[in-house]
Amino acid sequence: MLWDSSAILALIDASDRNHALAVKAARGPLRKLRPFITNYVEVEAHALLLTRVGRVVARQWLTQGGLHVVRADGDEEQAARQLLILHADKDWSLCDAISFAVVEARGARGAFSFDRHFRERGRFEVFGLTR
Repeated sequence: MLWDSSAILALIDASDRNHALAVKAARGPLRKLRPFITNYVEVEAHALLLTRVGRVVARQWLTQGGLHVVRADGDEEQAARQLLILHADKDWSLCDAISFAVVEARGARGAFSFDRHFRERGRFEVFGLTR
């Protein structure tokens, strides 16, 4: 199960509007699924945490977060670029598209995310978002 930066931020930042939902999901159904992030999500999550909760928490998460980091390979990065070309009507970031490509290429169950872009992709299960 890919964890998106929106879910990581919601878990750590008690003032995030999705904090309670994130905690409930992480302690409930997601607890048994093997979580991972991509190297791109790691960079994005660190930047979000740095600006939202400060450098101490961001550094602690980066060094002690405990989420397995999967490095996107060249084929997945190219697939992400193609997704952005094919879906020019969407405002997906390159990080989002790489997440989609990694989930799809590696047969992951889905994503833990509060980012509507994951639901828009529509190719895998999204935990966190409500319909």
